[in-house]
Amino acid sequence: MSQTDTPVSSSETLGFQAEVKQLLHLMIHSLYSNKEIFLRELVSNASDACDKLRFEAIDHPELFQGDTDLRIRVEFDKDQRTITISDNGIGMTRDEAVDHLGTIARSGTREFFSKLTGDSQKDAQLIGQFGVGFYSAFIVAKKVSVLSRRAGVAETEAVMWESEGEGDFTVAPVEKADRGTSVTLYLRDGEDEFLNGWKLREVLRHYSDHISLPIQMQKEEWDAEKAEQVKKNEWETVNQASALWTRSKSDITDEQYKEFYKHIAHDYDDPLAWTHNRVEGRSEYTQLLYIPKHAPMDLWDRDGRRGVKLYVKRVFIMDDAEQLLPNYLRFVRGVIDTADLPLNVSREILQESRDVRVIREGSSKRILSLLEDLAENQPEQYAEFWTQFGQVLKEGAGEDAANKDRIAKLLRFASTHGDSAAQTVSFADYVGRMKEGQDKIYYVSGESYAAASNSPHLEIFRKKGLEVLVLSDRVDEWMLSYLRDFEGKALTSIAKGGLDLDQLADEDEKKHQAEIAETFKPLVERLKTALGERVKEVRVTGRLVDSPACVVVDQNELSPHLMRMLQAAGQAAPEVKPILEINPEHALIGRMQDAPEADFNEWALLLLDQAMLAEGGNLADPAAFVKRLNRLLLNAGA
Repeated sequence: MSQTDTPVSSSETLGFQAEVKQLLHLMIHSLYSNKEIFLRELVSNASDACDKLRFEAIDHPELFQGDTDLRIRVEFDKDQRTITISDNGIGMTRDEAVDHLGTIARSGTREFFSKLTGDSQKDAQLIGQFGVGFYSAFIVAKKVSVLSRRAGVAETEAVMWESEGEGDFTVAPVEKADRGTSVTLYLRDGEDEFLNGWKLREVLRHYSDHISLPIQMQKEEWDAEKAEQVKKNEWETVNQASALWTRSKSDITDEQYKEFYKHIAHDYDDPLAWTHNRVEGRSEYTQLLYIPKHAPMDLWDRDGRRGVKLYVKRVFIMDDAEQLLPNYLRFVRGVIDTADLPLNVSREILQESRDVRVIREGSSKRILSLLEDLAENQPEQYAEFWTQFGQVLKEGAGEDAANKDRIAKLLRFASTHGDSAAQTVSFADYVGRMKEGQDKIYYVSGESYAAASNSPHLEIFRKKGLEVLVLSDRVDEWMLSYLRDFEGKALTSIAKGGLDLDQLADEDEKKHQAEIAETFKPLVERLKTALGERVKEVRVTGRLVDSPACVVVDQNELSPHLMRMLQAAGQAAPEVKPILEINPEHALIGRMQDAPEADFNEWALLLLDQAMLAEGGNLADPAAFVKRLNRLLLNAGA
């Protein structure tokens, strides 16, 4: 603290949010092997603070107070064993310091902590997904002091925040001569390596060279008398201080690209892939876009922050410009810098701007090209991507009509080919294995892979060796309402009526099926009478092999699976009566035919309930089903 930065009243002690305590403990123990990242994170925060000031000053230039040269400074004091990272950015008020430094106010927090395992290596990866940030200071510091004054407020309205990373922190009003924030770390024993100008410069150049602001340290010169480096009262810039995305690709190393990603995404892990391009013509913009390795905790949170960083002529505008990419690409991180928008652009202007639509379309195509390259040339990496983001990409089939065909080629599914739950089969893979005479892509859907892959509808397909895609993601049914075919091959549910397998049957099979349908007409009529209004129709089917019956719906009706999803979401769903299809060659059907009329009616109801359960449906009266089953079992044994 300088002579002009003095307390004006007593401090107040407050408790950390419970999640912060847990995160601090985990971070100190899980990330210690890569402890130098604390400097990257604190410099990144300082850079963000300067960006925010520059943005607010567009409409309120008085916030600069005559000091427009934004910068970050890093100092160390061997005697005090401290490192201080300072900026002259936006700064914080007392309430902002309490909110930002004492709580984790972001979605996905509860899910994050529920996934922790106690294994430090695995938990380190999860912490990286959550974001490291300010709290990484406690990896090397036994105490952290934050001195801050928000731009535009009086010198006496600054705040001092201090904590030893245990259960609480203190805040006190202080005087501070200038705006901005200084974070001082009081190092733990054994961290002396960071009390070295050469070491700090090395870390800064490695992790923060891409920061567009100058990162300054005091110059040092060798003092022969003291036999050590001595600091001069002169500051020098230790990074390139130019925005990474403005440089030529040939001048940027992979390591620099990765570190820039960690800076903008606050991620601990490297990105999976990235694309960097300058677009010229009617619209001019630069895009540096990344695909993360791991899905963020708030990927499915409708209120979660989305989008990429928007810059206009290298001036930071906003962190989460969600209008620059469609929602199904919300996992993408990065920067878009354009010369075609005004500096005072608002979210409303972004929503309506023609230039934004051009950027959105161009960026979408660029990401799809990147995914296509991964799928074709790096299938293992694409499989990694699909595991994390496949369900989100499926949304694109309904959201992005212009790119629907490209998205369809990128989709992956589980399949009866190999009988694995892994989603590795593309539409192209399926088409390449289609039987002679087959002109449809068959699929079955269910609430889980197990439920879908055990559907009785699959029996005839397995018998004939016909591949079926197995769909179990919640988004699948919605996606298929937009994606009706692939390269002229209709996507066909095997659980809907009117399934025409005649083209794949030989003449003897067709003749046999016709004879059975005629023979069992009386049985079908008896079942219709017994079931009455519970069913839309009863008919003989050739799709079953091992099961006595199944339920289907008409081709244009909502599937039972989709109906259940709508009901679970509290949405109104039209009533759809099932069609009962029977396998007349099954022993249970033979037993029914010989039963007295009273028992026949019971068998009919049991048959329908069993078929509904096999499809994952719920019974209107489960108790009646159990009683009926018990009664028939007892009668069978009599």
